[in-house]
Amino acid sequence: MTETGSHAPPDDRGPAVPSLVASNATVEIGNRTIWTDVSLEVWPGEFVAVLGPNGAGKSTLLKSILGLVPLASGSMKVLGGSPQAARRDIGYLPQRRSFDSGVRVRGVDIVRLGLEGARWGVPLPGSRRWSERGRQDGARVEEVIELVGAAAYAGKPIGRLSGGEQQRLLIAQALVRRPRLLLLDEPLDSLDLPNQTSVAALVSRICRSEGVSTLLVAHDVNPVISYLDTVVYLAAGRSITGPVEDVVTTDTLSRLYRTTVEVIRTREGRLVVVGQPDPPAVHTDRHQH
Repeated sequence: MTETGSHAPPDDRGPAVPSLVASNATVEIGNRTIWTDVSLEVWPGEFVAVLGPNGAGKSTLLKSILGLVPLASGSMKVLGGSPQAARRDIGYLPQRRSFDSGVRVRGVDIVRLGLEGARWGVPLPGSRRWSERGRQDGARVEEVIELVGAAAYAGKPIGRLSGGEQQRLLIAQALVRRPRLLLLDEPLDSLDLPNQTSVAALVSRICRSEGVSTLLVAHDVNPVISYLDTVVYLAAGRSITGPVEDVVTTDTLSRLYRTTVEVIRTREGRLVVVGQPDPPAVHTDRHQH
């Protein structure tokens, strides 16, 4: 079951062509249904959070958008075509991989590796020798490093940088090929609260200034709540899509989980979800700060 909140693109979006349209999409892996009847529209420049408990299929949704996990039923159109055809125009940051403190590859070289485009994520350092074309792309690398605010430390070894600094450079890597759609799988995970807020603000700014549609997987809505256009909440094999104020509520989540779930807003304005079901449909502590 999918419940979709009403949403229309703002007038300044340009041509009214959505970056992503999913209609009654269902994914099955083996004999297990991961989620069913997911419906969603994402427009250029929109910021969407994908929320839900561990095992709900949040990363699977990103992989289906990339064409790596086929749909069992329903349809999905990405950038006007099939997910497979859209891959070169998608920037993808997989779930965070930590860099050992001894890794000497510079941040700028990590960003430059994104120009290869043949694979997503973090390639092995030293995997290629720079061609003339690679050197000519230096201006774009410098531009995107400036865009994410990493110029001050991009020349340092990646292993010596903080988690927030590393994440900015990895986002720059995902942006270096000028994607039209950006998929970020838990980019705030393992970051402290100030860095979560800083990275969330950065992603929002990129959405608006570059016109890049962004889907961000998160356990906790609070760091991104003030920037979001839409939330996709996956749980119990089902989904609800709409604005935060319509989705992350006691009534809506109780209906999704089919049990009593309470959403509390603290004095600081943070949302806390309590009374979740037992695993696998359960939030981790990271959803409640």
